[in-house]
Amino acid sequence: MNLNTHDSDMLAMRHAMVASQLRTNAVSDPRVVAAMDSVPREAFLPSAVAALAYRDTAVPLGHGRAQNVPIATGRLLTQAELLPTDRVLLIGAAGGYTAAVLAELVASVVAVECDPALAAHARAALAGTANVTLVEGPLENGHAAGAPYDVLVIDGAVEGVSDALVEQVAIGGRAVAGIVDRGVTRLAAGRRSAGGFGLLAFADIECVPLPGFAQPRTFTF
Repeated sequence: MNLNTHDSDMLAMRHAMVASQLRTNAVSDPRVVAAMDSVPREAFLPSAVAALAYRDTAVPLGHGRAQNVPIATGRLLTQAELLPTDRVLLIGAAGGYTAAVLAELVASVVAVECDPALAAHARAALAGTANVTLVEGPLENGHAAGAPYDVLVIDGAVEGVSDALVEQVAIGGRAVAGIVDRGVTRLAAGRRSAGGFGLLAFADIECVPLPGFAQPRTFTF
């Protein structure tokens, strides 16, 4: 394989991300590690910020949005215990990176993005990825037409998971998400049972906020 200097540099940075950010921070599923080592993260970012693809911080995407931190995405996908047969609902597709990683790991992905510019970028970047369907619309609504899903992945932090999303997860299905808890972001995981749905935090890690999930504020004196 012949790589130009730019591609070679990006490949080296991707391998360094895996070695220093993922493997040292409990991203322990070898399939997740391999997928994140093979998918070129820079291809799913606007060209102006592509050089920041492998930093261990959120990457600004414009309009108040950011690409999630690699550690956060890796930990969420590891905790989801993904199976090759899974049908996944991804909320917060951004430029398509996490959808591309998931496409290497599961049977099918429905990726929802609310920002038209990001959705257009994702659609172009994911062209030819047959097992990903990109849906443009409110994140909190998900995509009921494709339900039920085996796994719900919210690749960002939300104040609460909407009832609409919970109802799209199969009974016994898994869910992972970033949550905002009193101003701190945490990663959480859970399942939907016949009796209800809940998430339990498992790590305090920076996670980018997603729009559409703000909870009503109570009045205080």
